[in-house]
Amino acid sequence: MDEKLANPKSMKKMILRSIRTTLLEGGSSTKAELSDKLGISFPTVSKFLADMEKDGEIISLGLDESSGGRRAKRYTYNPEYMLGLAIFLEKSETNYTIFNCFGEIKKQGKVSSVLKEDGLHLLTTHIEEIITANPKIRSMAIGVPGAVDRGRIFHIPGYEQFKDLDLKGYYENYFSIPVAVENDMNAAVLGYYHTRKRKDQSLVYLYSGQNGPGAGIMINGTVVRGSMFFSGEVQFVPQYNERNFQEALMNGSGTRNETISEKYEIDAIGRLVASFVAIINPHTFIFCQDEVNEATMDKIKENSSTYIPAEHLPAFQVGDWKQDYLFGLQNLCLEVMVDKISNLS
Repeated sequence: MDEKLANPKSMKKMILRSIRTTLLEGGSSTKAELSDKLGISFPTVSKFLADMEKDGEIISLGLDESSGGRRAKRYTYNPEYMLGLAIFLEKSETNYTIFNCFGEIKKQGKVSSVLKEDGLHLLTTHIEEIITANPKIRSMAIGVPGAVDRGRIFHIPGYEQFKDLDLKGYYENYFSIPVAVENDMNAAVLGYYHTRKRKDQSLVYLYSGQNGPGAGIMINGTVVRGSMFFSGEVQFVPQYNERNFQEALMNGSGTRNETISEKYEIDAIGRLVASFVAIINPHTFIFCQDEVNEATMDKIKENSSTYIPAEHLPAFQVGDWKQDYLFGLQNLCLEVMVDKISNLS
């Protein structure tokens, strides 16, 4: 890192971000190790570490064993220095988790649903209560059952009070902390990928959901959001003459079953799987464990093979949607943590 290429303020942020990221990912380092790895002068590293230790952001682990010279002091990041909050909005309830800088869960809980009239006020009240009880929260990620463009919710059927709301901007201004806002299925596929440390490069995560079906898509380890952040809105995929995927799942009833078992549901999903195979040929197709069992997945696979050669079908897996969702939000929240504390300094 060339310390002369940027103005002092931006350089300070870059150095802080680099040191913090290295300590959070690597576990511990000495001044010399940080200087060598980051290309930052030893005196500069020493100054930053002294300030961080004084502030309680890093902890000394003591002195390394002597290698013939002066024993080096080793540092690690203080995982309790700041906390993150991940919260997602569903029709029936609002779930949240609080975690430290290492991603260790401190608390999980749920409060009443906010997806109704005056929902923003109720959500703000819930968040205020959580932050008041956990004052070390310094960043937040919010998951919503809708399409999101850089923090603005532009498509959220059934909850028009949240439509065109810049939730990220609103809460960053209200709480003065960084906020990430993400579509529910994008967060879920991200959480599934990181939780299981899968080497699969292409994933599709399908959830029929309380608010209509949606899919999270990952290709080459990157979540696909689309040119207008509308990727994964599979309810609109046309399937039978004038019926789309969501209408096919409901079969004219206006409602859908909690679990997938009916022949018309299996055929609709089988067609959707075949469409994904023909377009992106994913390694794995993930279902919510509350919606299918092994027998149902076998039927879907058999049905899909009537539309596309069976040898090209992906592996079928189940995921814990709620935990995958929260873990995906947690990852997004951890990403903004480092930038936040860099900007505060």
